[in-house]
Amino acid sequence: MTELSAEDRKLVTLARATRARTGAAEGAAVRDSDGRTYAAATVDLPSLRVSALGVCVAMAVASGSQGLEAAVVLTSADVVFPDDLAAIRDFAGTGVVVHRGDVRGSLLETTAS
Repeated sequence: MTELSAEDRKLVTLARATRARTGAAEGAAVRDSDGRTYAAATVDLPSLRVSALGVCVAMAVASGSQGLEAAVVLTSADVVFPDDLAAIRDFAGTGVVVHRGDVRGSLLETTAS
C-alpha cells in the first residue's frame, strides 16, 4: 500500500470514528471536489438499508456537491461493493480514488471508480 496523503488519512480517521461511534458494519468518508468531507456508517433498519459509501454519496449530492475526489470504506467485506462504485461513477464519473480498509482502519487496497 502506498503512503496516503494527509487528506486521505483524514478520510480514514473520519470513517473509523464514525463506524466505531455507531457500531455499524461499515464506516466510510468521502471528499468532494470543493474539499468538503462527509462521513457515514451503514444504515441497517428493517425498512431501509444503505451502505456507508451510499450514505456518503447521498450526503454529497444533497449538499450540492459537484463531484468527488476520493473515498474510503472500512469494512469486513473482501471488496468494495459494485453498487457503491456505480453510485460514485453515477455522481462523480470515473477515476475517483477509492480506498478499502478493514474495520480497524488498516488499508488493504486502492481502486478507482
